[in-house]
Amino acid sequence: MEFDVFFSISQTPDSTGYCPDEQTMLANYLEQLEVADEAGYGVAWLAQAHLSTETQKMNEQPVIPHWEGEVGLCTDFFQLSQLSFHRTKRIEVGSAVLSILANGGPVATAERIGNSCALRAANGDDRRLHVGFSAGRFQFMASPYGVVPRDAIEEAAWPALRGQIFWEAAEIMLRLVNGEAFSSDTVRKTVLTRDNFRSDEDWEAVQQTAQEVRGLGEPPEEVEIDNRYWFEDIKCIPQDWDRSLLNLVLGSHEPALQVEVNKWRPVQVFNLSITQPEIIEATHERMAEAYHSDGGEWQRNMMPRTVMVFLNDEPGLTPEERSAAAHEDSQATLVSYWRALEGTLDPAKVEKASHNAVIGNAEEVAAQISERFHPQDRLMLWFDFFRHDSARVCRDMAAFMEKVAPLVNRGDE
Repeated sequence: MEFDVFFSISQTPDSTGYCPDEQTMLANYLEQLEVADEAGYGVAWLAQAHLSTETQKMNEQPVIPHWEGEVGLCTDFFQLSQLSFHRTKRIEVGSAVLSILANGGPVATAERIGNSCALRAANGDDRRLHVGFSAGRFQFMASPYGVVPRDAIEEAAWPALRGQIFWEAAEIMLRLVNGEAFSSDTVRKTVLTRDNFRSDEDWEAVQQTAQEVRGLGEPPEEVEIDNRYWFEDIKCIPQDWDRSLLNLVLGSHEPALQVEVNKWRPVQVFNLSITQPEIIEATHERMAEAYHSDGGEWQRNMMPRTVMVFLNDEPGLTPEERSAAAHEDSQATLVSYWRALEGTLDPAKVEKASHNAVIGNAEEVAAQISERFHPQDRLMLWFDFFRHDSARVCRDMAAFMEKVAPLVNRGDE
């Protein structure tokens, strides 16, 4: 089993109410990153944020109205990745995940990818850049970049249409990354049908709006939407960079999209620890057939899985005391998280979240991982979840690789 580490860099109060300032948060990240590098983790995955979640609470329809502070401070993954490579020797760096609808859209993202890989190679660094990308979770992060309904039909079709805009954006980004020159005339067209909507009522509302706006005699069976991105022939520069230094990972559970993006180049898939086992296995089966041939054969480690870790290996405690302390820590942390996310405390959600984490002393955490995951999986371990004690996070990361990882992988020796 392979082990990566996930950094949220989330500036929000922990279970004690402590919330560091921005410079302390960034210093903590760099300290933890260097420990992860020394400990032997494979990839440091950085949570990507866009715009202030604290400010969005003043909007008419805030998406997380009870959240205190900022979901994350990494708003420019490519700059932080360059600094991260500079501060480390072995570990690779990835985004988990970058919204390609924000921060300039798919064209700007493709440019940044090429520049980042070319500059790293020029500096003699052959480590890979892992770019996890998605449509982004929150609409308020995409709206300022023009990703909003343009007419009444699009208003009626949102948010189903927003997902289709991501399909269009993904194709544009991937083709530019490949070094292709093309215009928007050759990019996929968006045609909405009943299959794009969750209910008959949602689809009928779009049909009725299209009928009225376009002066049709009857509700259309298909509704074509103009391209979101319009451009004549373009091509990104620099062109001559080593594309083996790039690994792309899709942050979407949509099976058809997982297949679609692999028509252009190898694109792997993210999955969460809470994903049901049957979906995990179905994804592996699908990707074994759909994964782009340039990436070789599909392997289980091509789908990183997020896992929250509450490990206690503190000195001076018995194994039983470490176990109890880890469970106490996890309970306090998860309670703080759900209160911040929803404003209320649902014990059932706290309990469910704890079932999706690994909790305990080194032996217990190793046993839980061995029981829940396939030996060839790759786990993205989350130690800094709602925690700002950087020294403790560093000790936990080191203890995991020193004590937990050998127990998990001893059967492979």
